Amino acid sequence: VQIIEGWTVAEALAGLAADPVLRHELVGTDTLHVLEALGFPGGHAEGLFFPDTYQFERGDSDADILRRAHARMEEVLAAAWSDRAEGLPYRSPYEALIVASLIEKETGHESERGRIARVFVNRLAAGMRLQTDPTVIYGLGARFDGNLTRAHLVEPTPYNTYVIPGLPPSPIALPGARSIAAALQPDPGDYLYFV
Repeated sequence: VQIIEGWTVAEALAGLAADPVLRHELVGTDTLHVLEALGFPGGHAEGLFFPDTYQFERGDSDADILRRAHARMEEVLAAAWSDRAEGLPYRSPYEALIVASLIEKETGHESERGRIARVFVNRLAAGMRLQTDPTVIYGLGARFDGNLTRAHLVEPTPYNTYVIPGLPPSPIALPGARSIAAALQPDPGDYLYFV
C-alpha cells in the first residue's frame, strides 16, 4: 500500500481505507484523534507519517501501517537532523519537519527543492514572513475550492504565513525524504524570493 509524498493525514487515512485487503481499525477516526487511536500521545498528526510503499500481510491493519510509517518518519528525520547544515534557524527536528512539508507542497520540480529550502531558511533567519500559498490553502481546509484569492491571503488563520510570522503550528503535509533532506541541507545562496 502507498502513502504518497505531499498527502495530508486525511488523504493517507482515505487511501488506507480504500485498500480492500487491510483490516480497517481507523474507520471514523478523524485527523485530530488519529495519534490517540494509534496509542501515541495526542497532538497534531500532520507530517508525522513517512510517505512510502509499505508491504503487509493479510490480517495487518491500517493502524499497523501508520505505526510503521510513524516509526520510519522518526528514523528518517533523526538521521537527517544529525547531519544538518550549520546555522539553520530551526530549534528542533519538528521545526525542520514543518519546513520540509512546506517544501513538499511548494515544489514543482525536483531540482527546486534545495533553492526553495534556502528561500525559507533565509526568510526565517531575516524575520520575514514565509508567504507560501500552500499554508494558506491548508488553513482554509475544506473551504478551499481550488481558487486562491487575495482575500484568502489576508484571512487570519494559524497557518496563513502571509499573516503570521515564523512557522505555522504544524506541518501541512507528509514530506518525503528529499524534502526533509532539502530542509536540513538547503542550497547555498542569498535567495529571498521565488522566481
